[in-house]
Amino acid sequence: MIGLLGKKLGMTHVYDAFGRRNAVTAVQAGPCTILQLREPARHGYGALQLGFEPVEESALTKPERGQFKRAGTGGFRYVREFRLPAPPADASPPRGTSAGEGGQRLQPEGDWQLGRQLTVELFTPYELVDVTGLSIGKGFQGGVKRWHWKGGPATHGSMSHRAPGSIGSTTTPGRVWRGHHLPGRMGADRVTVQNVRVLGVDPAHHLLLIEGAIPGAERGLVMVRKSRKHPGRIKKPQAFQVIVEEEDEAAKKPAKTKK
Repeated sequence: MIGLLGKKLGMTHVYDAFGRRNAVTAVQAGPCTILQLREPARHGYGALQLGFEPVEESALTKPERGQFKRAGTGGFRYVREFRLPAPPADASPPRGTSAGEGGQRLQPEGDWQLGRQLTVELFTPYELVDVTGLSIGKGFQGGVKRWHWKGGPATHGSMSHRAPGSIGSTTTPGRVWRGHHLPGRMGADRVTVQNVRVLGVDPAHHLLLIEGAIPGAERGLVMVRKSRKHPGRIKKPQAFQVIVEEEDEAAKKPAKTKK
């Protein structure tokens, strides 16, 4: 489930091989530098710690400078971890890999090295990915906007239009139920969209063109991972005629009858 850190640049559109226009989000992904390797035997899990967007040393705190000094790299504005997938429990570790507790093992040491840079070449066109970002914050909102309340009467002398009204119950249970929908902060939540396609990869400019919208504001930090549910799946575009023929063939098949 390895991936990259990046910044959401905005939306545009591209055309596929059959002339269809697709809305895409441009993401500046990487290059990301490996800062630390998390070993299952030592840390309890396997992961890669990546740094993104270099910054001047003067912008870092003293503990942060020490961390980057141990890694032998410069300072970075963003540091995140990407968990490495655990192999099956009955699988024996291949030659050149290190196995740890809990059945996890890291990739060969030659693949993941401190200081190595990961670029958009990790992904291929039409591959499915998961994108995580911080949704746009909308501040403190009332229940009508936040939870789509219907609201009170608009006429006949009503003085309660958008107010919450009574939220308590009677003697039993005599309290407000947990999780009751009320006004409060809206947005600014961690959101993940799954199984979206990469429609374009530009290694020269470190760009990924991801189909559709992704969470977050422009210039916001996002995490692009390989799909968790369908890792490595390639979903290429099809001609419209091929799709119609497949639907016609499916309709001609006789329905299964229960005995």
